[in-house]
Amino acid sequence: MNDILPEDMHHWHRLEKVAEQTFTASNYEEIRVPLLEKTEVFTRAIGMATDVVSKEMYSFDDRNNESLSLRPEGTAGVVRAVLQNGLLYGPVRRLWYGGPMFRYERPQKGRSRQFHQIGAELFGAPGADADAEILALGTQLWQRLGLKKLRLEINSLGNADERHVYRDQLQAFLRGHRAELDDDTNERVERNPLRVLDSKNPQVQALLENAPLLMDQLGEESSDHYQQLKNYLDLLGIEYHENPRLVRGLDYYCHTVFEWITDELGAQGTVCAGGRYDSLVEIQGGKPWPGIGFAMGKERLVELLRQKNGTAPVTPHAYLVAVGEGSTESALKLAYDLRAGCQHLRLVNNLNGGSFKAQFKRADRSSASLALVVGEDEIQNGQVTVKFLRSNEAQLTLERNKILDWIRSYIDSI
Repeated sequence: MNDILPEDMHHWHRLEKVAEQTFTASNYEEIRVPLLEKTEVFTRAIGMATDVVSKEMYSFDDRNNESLSLRPEGTAGVVRAVLQNGLLYGPVRRLWYGGPMFRYERPQKGRSRQFHQIGAELFGAPGADADAEILALGTQLWQRLGLKKLRLEINSLGNADERHVYRDQLQAFLRGHRAELDDDTNERVERNPLRVLDSKNPQVQALLENAPLLMDQLGEESSDHYQQLKNYLDLLGIEYHENPRLVRGLDYYCHTVFEWITDELGAQGTVCAGGRYDSLVEIQGGKPWPGIGFAMGKERLVELLRQKNGTAPVTPHAYLVAVGEGSTESALKLAYDLRAGCQHLRLVNNLNGGSFKAQFKRADRSSASLALVVGEDEIQNGQVTVKFLRSNEAQLTLERNKILDWIRSYIDSI
């Protein structure tokens, strides 16, 4: 579980701000759900045979001997929340969420045991137009962030009956090649054979070239849904790649599934993934109600933003230098007034005293563009001296009651 350090926070803030703006523009409302849920919220929704439930959840019994778990993903908790709070079974409901998730897995670049997601969920629309809206939402977010090298892959998992027939076919095929598979893959064949499809083992992937395809089991309704989605994506000009072996790691998915993938993060290439989950509301105890959504990994997106934009921290506009009798009080009042009057101002107030020379060294190390000087002469004359630390412009001496307007104009000009 990693610390997020100050030099990266501007990337996190930008991602969060752009995501909120993008979701709000499509009328998605924010919902916040607990980090901790009853374990059954996840075991029912995700499936006991998945790695997430069987190997990766942080679960424990509380003082009432009730099993609780830190959330390993967001969708199951959101579904629990909308059911419990009566938010379904009316008009289409569009929601988004964000926050930390927890899985006990091997940490590596772009993957840690506490990780952060932003997700969007759309309830009450069974058609392919809802799938297209969700995919357009993600596409618009990447455009606003300036991330151009993300590849969208799509597939259809069909309905539960089609998937059950395919599961038996795939399991039979893989059992016929048991001697060629490692122990972990053979265990997965028995528990959840669809998970073998996204194995990272090159030998397994080579074997799967001859495996049956789920696409061949799709009935007319599932095929029509998938084709309509592709028609909508073509209409919107959203580029996509069909991946007939794309599956999702959670049992509740059906019909459309998708991932956005990058080649710039090594093995951890998926930055956003999701799909349709029309049975999940019923699994969680409600009446059947369709849903579709996605979740993106913030750590991986921040890494892409870091690679694209560097790690330069946000620097202050000004450093307030104060020396002489009464200067501390005067500087505190000036800083308070300037911050109150200019909400975008980034101003550092000198602490721990020091000579003019010492304070100017601190001002220079802060990377501030300006030094605002309050000395005994400035206090006596009701003035503030402005020194430009990153240019050769001549210093200014301004009346104290004019400095706020000047600072506002300065910030607007840069």
